[in-house]
Amino acid sequence: MRDDSDKVASSKRDTLRAWLGQARFFTEEVYSARYRGAIARARRDEDDLFMLLVFSEMMGVPNPASYYTLELQPLLLERFHDWHTRMGMEHSPLDHFRCC
Repeated sequence: MRDDSDKVASSKRDTLRAWLGQARFFTEEVYSARYRGAIARARRDEDDLFMLLVFSEMMGVPNPASYYTLELQPLLLERFHDWHTRMGMEHSPLDHFRCC
């Protein structure tokens, strides 16, 4: 008899936890919906600045951290075309690297 009441209590507890988890997710989404655009713009600006830092040495801008950013260039080459077109450059700014 006691096992049955423990199972019922455990089932109710699990149901309540699931409901509270869904309610928390819903309230977080409602709260952050207003700021989603601003957060995306800020992230894109930070990504653009990071791309400029990584590829600045190749564009002739002195970079004090070029030794450390050199190993990131192969990882970011996939996003290079999107970055330079978003920055207003029709063609690749790098003489020895053509992406379009």
